[in-house]
Amino acid sequence: MRRYEAAGFRAWPAASVHYDGTWVIRLTAGHPAKRLNSVNPLDPGDLTGLVERIGRAARRFEAYGRPLTFRMSPLSGERLAAHFDQAGWSRFDESLVMDAALDEAAGAGAIDQIPVRDVARFVTASIAVHGSPASLRPGLSEIIGAIKPEAGLFVTEADGRPVTTLICVHDGDLAGVFEVATAPEAQGRGHARRTLLSALRWARLKGARRAWLQVEAANAPAVGLYRDLGFGEIYRYHYRRPGAA
Repeated sequence: MRRYEAAGFRAWPAASVHYDGTWVIRLTAGHPAKRLNSVNPLDPGDLTGLVERIGRAARRFEAYGRPLTFRMSPLSGERLAAHFDQAGWSRFDESLVMDAALDEAAGAGAIDQIPVRDVARFVTASIAVHGSPASLRPGLSEIIGAIKPEAGLFVTEADGRPVTTLICVHDGDLAGVFEVATAPEAQGRGHARRTLLSALRWARLKGARRAWLQVEAANAPAVGLYRDLGFGEIYRYHYRRPGAA
């Protein structure tokens, strides 16, 4: 679990990282993603001075114009969760962390697909597929440029337009898959499956032996696809914010 958490921080880097004890405070002015703008507690026993530390974190988030958000993995512990429950904090957006072995069978049916080397082209495709505002272009470009391990940028096109995009980050014997999306009008046609298989094949040839990813628990089609490809759940996380949902 700790290894995947650390790999996730490397693969999807925040612009600003601060530490308060074993809390990792990640903030990114150019992108609103919760993973990039959250407090990540990594030791269930680190509970000293909760009120003061939460206040310090809140001031950092306020300076960035972001809502104070805690990302709660099993490493956060039950006592911190109980504190938030008692204070009336909302709980939302539960996600699964899943992984799978990368063997020959995992790449069956994959086509040879070379990752996109042009970051600008990938960002344009990703924004179109996600339906994101163009204002996120600088922030997404900055995040991709800050990824330290080797990142494969994958774009699948149909009828001359992008339909699926994803990022596969090769980090030693691990391959992390991020930002998987298919354009709404192109869903249900196998584009995500083919693109993911191609990315996993690329990562395996680079030396990765296990693939992992994060997916919202409510995204049943995506969870079903990943299970069908051999991914199994390792642990879950969710987010907490002050006030009722």
